[in-house]
Amino acid sequence: MARAMKVAIVDDEADMRASISQWLALSGFDTETYGSAEEALKSLGPDFSGVVVSDIKMPGMDGMAFLKKLMSLDSGLPVIMITGHGDVPMAVEAMRVGAFDFLEKPFNPDRMTELAKKATQARRMTLDSRALRKELSDGSTIMQKLVGTSPAMERLREDILDLGQADSHVLIDGETGTGKTLVAHALHAVGPRASKKFVSISCAAWSEDQLSARLFGPGEDGAIPLVEEARGGTLCLEDIEALSQGLQARLLTFINDQGTPPETRIIAIRNQHAADITLEQALRPDLFYRLGAMIIVLPPLRARGEDILQLFTRLSEQFSEEYGCDAPQVTAQEAAQLLQAPWPGNVRQMVNIAERAVLQNRRGSGSIASLLMADNEATGPAMTTEGKPLKEYVEAFERMLIDNTMRRHKGSIVAVMEELCLPRRTLNEKMAKYALQRSDYV
Repeated sequence: MARAMKVAIVDDEADMRASISQWLALSGFDTETYGSAEEALKSLGPDFSGVVVSDIKMPGMDGMAFLKKLMSLDSGLPVIMITGHGDVPMAVEAMRVGAFDFLEKPFNPDRMTELAKKATQARRMTLDSRALRKELSDGSTIMQKLVGTSPAMERLREDILDLGQADSHVLIDGETGTGKTLVAHALHAVGPRASKKFVSISCAAWSEDQLSARLFGPGEDGAIPLVEEARGGTLCLEDIEALSQGLQARLLTFINDQGTPPETRIIAIRNQHAADITLEQALRPDLFYRLGAMIIVLPPLRARGEDILQLFTRLSEQFSEEYGCDAPQVTAQEAAQLLQAPWPGNVRQMVNIAERAVLQNRRGSGSIASLLMADNEATGPAMTTEGKPLKEYVEAFERMLIDNTMRRHKGSIVAVMEELCLPRRTLNEKMAKYALQRSDYV
């Protein structure tokens, strides 16, 4: 596990608490134990950074009342209920109320570990989505993951905040590597369903029978169908163009049965682009119009202007911290080459180039130009089809140079003036022109 996540164990039997705690601790979890629901509620609340395992039958506040209280505090908190023999109807009711899953005594400890891992994965996704929602909703902060100040990115952020509040289904399109999955998470995170589940599946990763079972059931070993798991939240269907005609019909029926507004929102992502087939042609017309009521088309990297240099700077800084070395200094010629590259792999390709540039710089050899030429997707110093006037290249490089220098000197105006040989007034004017704030670097 990447990092230990807390598991709160609630049971009035001390031996049972100790047994579950010991087993989960050996499996890498950070456990906390409570002898009663009342005691646990003193420590558990909204955004608790973990999951809960609770017995159903307890003196005082029983497991069902405890579950309902937890769901009222945080409906996205995964709660695994432990039931006695013959209490399956009660467990089914607990699932209806919002329990993540249940185990019937005597249970297999490995099954407990498996459920705990699934629950922590769901919890991390929920907490990450909430963090992203907070970041997206803060208008004073440039979104960390959606880097860029180009008009195209400004419009994208506005679309996310606007469409995130709507109930209609959304279709996300764009070239490979532009960040469609990130946008899907953002749409969920900024909307009223943020506390509900975000469930995602690739329609291209499974056979038709497997995908049908995973989406609509019956699932293997009694697994909950994804349409049920996502109920009230968001169901993200990646590679929607790979959905067979039969499953498209079942999905359309599911959508129509929900009514208006839909209980579960569907976000469909198109990833593969056939040269002679539009998405409208790849899907049934009735399904396309139900999913395509709201469409977001992500801009390709080559159309984002100086965002290219900002993104390269941020990525190279992140990789330099990871590898414990200096980030490469981009020359004017290299900046022009980055701006001119066609970037068929978009942001995903940029990530690869930035990491390799940092590793090259650590060895003290190579250049960004050589990486661009050697890259399997970007062959040679080809111009983008749009082309740009010289003034745009000069301004983009100038902004990048001031930005990098301010970061290196942690906002020291004097140090930046000396390194760039600029008088204070000129530096102030250029920082105002490029919307650079000293407070961002201190």
